[in-house]
Amino acid sequence: MADGIYVSMNGAAARMAQLDSVSDNLANAQTPGFKAVRPSFEAFLANADGRDSSKVYPAAVATRVDLSAGTVVQTGNALDVLPSGKGFIGVMTSNGVALTRNGHLQVEADGTLTAAGRPVVDREGNVLTTPAGSMVRVEPSGAVFANNARVGELGLFEVNGPVDRIGPSLLSAQNPKDVTPSGDTLRLGEIETGNASPLEAAVQLVAAQRHFETSLQALQTYKRMDERAAEVGKTR
Repeated sequence: MADGIYVSMNGAAARMAQLDSVSDNLANAQTPGFKAVRPSFEAFLANADGRDSSKVYPAAVATRVDLSAGTVVQTGNALDVLPSGKGFIGVMTSNGVALTRNGHLQVEADGTLTAAGRPVVDREGNVLTTPAGSMVRVEPSGAVFANNARVGELGLFEVNGPVDRIGPSLLSAQNPKDVTPSGDTLRLGEIETGNASPLEAAVQLVAAQRHFETSLQALQTYKRMDERAAEVGKTR
C-alpha cells in the first residue's frame, strides 16, 4: 500500500506544479510581453532496475518558457514599439542585461527611457539616456531621438538557447553567449500581449484541479487501506 501512497503523493505534487504554472499564465494573459511557462512531466519506475513496472511515479521534471508570439494590439501610441521578428528589447537589471517583448516605452522624469520598468540599453548593452524634459521619439530602425537630436539606438537582440523567466515579461538567457544583436526593425504604435490563451489556460486550470483532487482521493484511499490492513494484522 505504501507504494500507492507515494505514487499518489507524487501525482498530487506534479499537478500542484501544473496548477501554479497555469494560474500564472491565466493571470498574465493580457500582460504586455508575457511569455507562458509550460511544465513537462515524466514517469519513473518504482525500482531503479525497472523490474517492477506496476508502479510509476509521475513528476513535474522541468518547465519551459514558451517564446511563441502573443497577440498584437494596435495602440496608436508612438512610444509603443514591437520588434518585427522574434527579437527582444534589451533592458538593464541588477544582474545585467535582460530581454523583454514589452515594448511599452516610458520616459521617466530624469529622461531615462524604460521598458517593463527597466532602463533600456543600446546595441552595446549600455543604458540609453535622453536629456530630462526632452521630446523623445523612436524610429522604425530603432534610432532614438530627443528634441530631433539622435541620442542612440534601441538595443534589439535575439536569443538562440534556453531562457529563464525572471519577471512577468523579463527573460534571461541561461548562457549569455546565446544572445546576439537582432536585425529586426520596430513596428510603431503596436504592442504584444501575453502568449497564453485565457480560454486555453482556464480549461487547463480546471483539468489540473480535477487531476489534483483525484490524486488526493487516491491518497486518502490508500491511507485507509493501510490503516485497515494494520488493524487486521493486530486482530490475528
